[in-house]
Amino acid sequence: MMKKKSIPASKPFLILFLCQIISALDVPLDSKLLEELSQPPTITHQSPKDYIVDPRENIVIQCEAKGKPPPSFSWTRNGTHFDIDKDAQVTMKPNSGTLVINIMNGGKAEAYEGVYQCTARNERGAAISNNIVIRPSRSPLWTKEKLEPNQVREGDSLVLHCRPPVGLPPPIIFWMDNAFQRLPQSERVSQGLNGDLYFSNVQPEDTREDYICYARFNHTQTIQQKQPISVKVFSTKPATERQPVLLTPTGSTSTKVELRGNVLLLECIAAGLPTPVIRWIKEGGELPANRTFFENFKKTLKIIDVSEADSGNYKCIARNTLGSVHHVISVTVKAAPYWITAPRNLVLSPGEDGTLICRANGNPKPSISWLANGVPIAIAPEDPSRKVDGDTIIFSHVQERSSAVYQCNASNEYGYLLANAFVNVLAEPPRILTPANKLYQVIADSPALLDCAYFGSPKPEIEWFKGVKGSILRGNEYVFHDNGTLEIPVAQKDSTGTYTCVARNELGKIQNEVHLEIKDPTMIIKQPEYKVVQRYGQVSFECIIKHDSTLLPTVMWLKDNDELPDDERFLVGKDNLTIMNVTDKDDGTYTCIVNTTLDSVSASAVLTVVAAPPTPAIIYARPNPPFDLELTGQLERSIELSWIPGDENNSPITHFVIEYEDGLHEPGVWHYQTEVPGTQTTVQLKLSPYVNYSFRVIAVNKIGRSQPSEPSEQYLTKSASPDENPANVQGIGSEPDNLVITWESLKGFQSNGPGLQYKVSWRQKDVDDEWTSVIVANVSKYIVSGTPTFVPYEIKVQALNDLGYAPEPSEVIGHSGEDLPMVAPGNVQVHVINSTLAKVHWDPVPLKSVRGHLQGYKVYYWKVQSLSRRSRRHVEKKILTFRGNKTFGMLPGLEPYSSYKLNVRVVNGKGEGPASPDKVFKTPEGVPSSPSYLKITNPTLDSLTLEWGSPTHPNGVLTSYILKFQPINNTHELGPLVEIRIPANESSLILKNLNYSTRYKFYFNAQTSVGSGSQITEEAVTIMDEAGILRPAVGAGKAMASRQVDIATQGWFIGLMCAVALLILILLIVCFIRRNKGGKYPVKEKEDAHADPEIQPMKEDDGTFGEYSDAEDHKPLKKGSRTPSDRTVKKEDSDDSLVDYGEGVNGQFNEDGSFIGQYSGKKEKEPAEGNESSEAPSPVNAMNSFV
Repeated sequence: MMKKKSIPASKPFLILFLCQIISALDVPLDSKLLEELSQPPTITHQSPKDYIVDPRENIVIQCEAKGKPPPSFSWTRNGTHFDIDKDAQVTMKPNSGTLVINIMNGGKAEAYEGVYQCTARNERGAAISNNIVIRPSRSPLWTKEKLEPNQVREGDSLVLHCRPPVGLPPPIIFWMDNAFQRLPQSERVSQGLNGDLYFSNVQPEDTREDYICYARFNHTQTIQQKQPISVKVFSTKPATERQPVLLTPTGSTSTKVELRGNVLLLECIAAGLPTPVIRWIKEGGELPANRTFFENFKKTLKIIDVSEADSGNYKCIARNTLGSVHHVISVTVKAAPYWITAPRNLVLSPGEDGTLICRANGNPKPSISWLANGVPIAIAPEDPSRKVDGDTIIFSHVQERSSAVYQCNASNEYGYLLANAFVNVLAEPPRILTPANKLYQVIADSPALLDCAYFGSPKPEIEWFKGVKGSILRGNEYVFHDNGTLEIPVAQKDSTGTYTCVARNELGKIQNEVHLEIKDPTMIIKQPEYKVVQRYGQVSFECIIKHDSTLLPTVMWLKDNDELPDDERFLVGKDNLTIMNVTDKDDGTYTCIVNTTLDSVSASAVLTVVAAPPTPAIIYARPNPPFDLELTGQLERSIELSWIPGDENNSPITHFVIEYEDGLHEPGVWHYQTEVPGTQTTVQLKLSPYVNYSFRVIAVNKIGRSQPSEPSEQYLTKSASPDENPANVQGIGSEPDNLVITWESLKGFQSNGPGLQYKVSWRQKDVDDEWTSVIVANVSKYIVSGTPTFVPYEIKVQALNDLGYAPEPSEVIGHSGEDLPMVAPGNVQVHVINSTLAKVHWDPVPLKSVRGHLQGYKVYYWKVQSLSRRSRRHVEKKILTFRGNKTFGMLPGLEPYSSYKLNVRVVNGKGEGPASPDKVFKTPEGVPSSPSYLKITNPTLDSLTLEWGSPTHPNGVLTSYILKFQPINNTHELGPLVEIRIPANESSLILKNLNYSTRYKFYFNAQTSVGSGSQITEEAVTIMDEAGILRPAVGAGKAMASRQVDIATQGWFIGLMCAVALLILILLIVCFIRRNKGGKYPVKEKEDAHADPEIQPMKEDDGTFGEYSDAEDHKPLKKGSRTPSDRTVKKEDSDDSLVDYGEGVNGQFNEDGSFIGQYSGKKEKEPAEGNESSEAPSPVNAMNSFV
């Protein structure tokens, strides 16, 4: 190791080291050297062991490695080779092992579930990654169950079970009501760790019908809702008090196993009346300080970063006034394997010895196994230099062929650790990395460090010589460092000269020369001296230096260790600093610093500034406060105030500010009254009735404001009736049968007297009605009940006090409360503009039937079915809002060749009116999407077989397919284009009479009566003539197509299927008639009365749940996503924007799971297949060790 020495700041740093290894051979961090040395692979980045992926996004499995030569990569899946070239959805990033699985372009995440392992290999060995378990996240639906109402006696305990679906990862559970508000929790009511809601004792206020458990799956941004649970509490007076009983856990003892480093959560929830209080202790010990937390009203004990020392018995005690109960939880802390000594890379020279050590601990004790280049060491190729001894591999007399990457696996039942460590055997002749003829310059009597950075394998021996023919350097005057550096502790003038470094090992010898120059030190021969100077005088500091003639010094001056002020009074000369016109701010310490490239010296002196002989000076200051305030000419509404100004202090007074205090209503608070010019000392002040006035005066000049004067005597004005009425009078109904009148109350001094009240008057507008009045006090709101719905009212509010009324107030117009509209818009008409856009018209509803302020109209529209597929899809409504009295709107984003329904509703401030009758319209055909796939198989000498899938979105009736193809030569030039039209009922084609060993490019698209859709392209090559005989290109460009007819499009087959369907229908009708001969019962009514509330959209205004938008069960709450048939959520293409046509808003969630905004429908996707209640995740066994 290099000895620690003090090195001058100008000295360059010594060579850094690349890594720490076990042998004496270090590899310096030299880029040129590293490019030339071989190195086994090293994994630098990989995905986590347990990798839960978003099923809507592409799967990226990370595997990065370095090595020399650069490594190649391969993968295994579930223990067998994974050939990514055979899977079009899988690609590997260039110069990397990272896999990208294309899910967003048609792939299924479930198809790629499994255990993956990456191998990075070069000629020096192979490194492997951890086993990476890929699992797509899942958000299954809630199991359907019939929930009976809970009838509970007051004071009894109650548990509401959540039983959420098992998701991946597990969901976050929370309880809310049907207004989507969190249910309040307390010591009496709380949520357990399992998601159940526990009541220690129920109270009458717990009665409600909307206890709803929600499960939020963060990966898929989906919320699932359990059916509401009803709780009815019936009272028994008095409620019977009970001593505590544990609801969870049950019994007197239980056990808990937790892993080292995890968070330990222990829970105790008790029933009882009064509500029990929970306390936790650890038997035979203390709860760990700084790691213990109490949650859920002390019902949950939380210990973070647990270790084996936290094992033991934890007791929870539930106590109330009637007694106590306790439960003991026996906690055992186990441990997955963790490193004590992880194996480290080993670099050896041929013939050297070394060891790899792999030590890990855990509970239970982990087993250690070794692999070589990814293969268990027992079956790996033998290496006579290698001996395995448990957790150690011993290497003796290694050779270059011994280079390899070794893997250590430490595993127990709770997990595993895997570490790669390479053994790199290098045979390299010596190299000197320090540049040749490097010049070192050192100040005399300082240490000199001459570098000789080297590398070689075996490690070279280093020798130093002085001069061309000098002898080897030895003795106490030199220090030889392990990294090759030569140190001269005290360099003298005679140390100047050329030094030679020689490095040799058994493979060769190399030398390098460096040069050393010794310089004279820099000195300040005349230093600055302490100075005392009078203010406005001049001072100079000297700084004369002596330095080595070959060094260029720079002189810098500092004041108080900072730069000199940017002031032209400071003049810096060659040997001095002069300060002109000295001021008090110049007082301080001045330092002269001399720097060269090799050393630095400094000297300081203090400057003290003293006052010059005193001279008279004019003092400018704020004025003194006015005094002797006097009140005269007292009247009911005015008074005269006079005062005497204070001293101006050499700055004329510009104006006076008069302030007042109301000792009756706001004692101690001063208010601005008025201001007058500085030449005026009296003022006539206007007063208000019923105010106890005091006045004070403040003088102001250019310097600032004076202190306030002493207050004047008090003057109480007489009371009077109010001068003004309340402002901002409004009338707005909060319910259909009321009118809420509000106003701004008068402030204290506006009352003009005691007994302030308000006379509130109202009458219905445009009706020959008398005013109705009421007098109120100390309020700013009055509610008029029993009003008709949404009618205009004339309103006025008048102030009065004990002396009379204020002037007659002005009238304002208000309205009683709104109610839902009564009438649906009529004469709804739809004009289809094109295959994706329609225009809807309707007649406005009569304003009287709106029963509120007209806000606009909402158009609900949804797709019924595709005319090309005749398959029903789940109904997903879309909503467009049109503000104001608009009677038409555009419907964007329609799907071609589909049947739609719509209705229109009027909207006021209360909500939506009834819907108009559903209007059915159909969109015309459009061009189809591209065929779903095009595969080219069975290449022969002169033919290719093409297979294809129909378009995912035909957007009409397919009329034909168009196939175009042309040959491509070796220079990528295209030959003549051939076009073939194929009937729409065909799905394959054989092209014959093609040229052998020729590449063809194919262009394929579908057609409807509207036109051609987008095309897909593919390339394929006919095989080479096996006999090697050149055949003439007969019929080139005139390929013949052998067509395969789809049986499903044949007339006889369609007729047969129709007959079978008709026969089945007749049988079903007969069975139904026979089944119902015994009578009927109202099933439909019962089902409607118990409609599944699991899925409810939210209202636009308040974020609460609203009506159903479709009739299907198991539709989860969404956040900008939807759940397809595989119960996962996929990211979609952008929907047509509704911003240009209406004001729909997407629903969102807060961090705590609450809704914000309004849920609105999205562009339709494929329907859910079936109504399964839940979906169990595919089991993937966690890998604890390698096989």
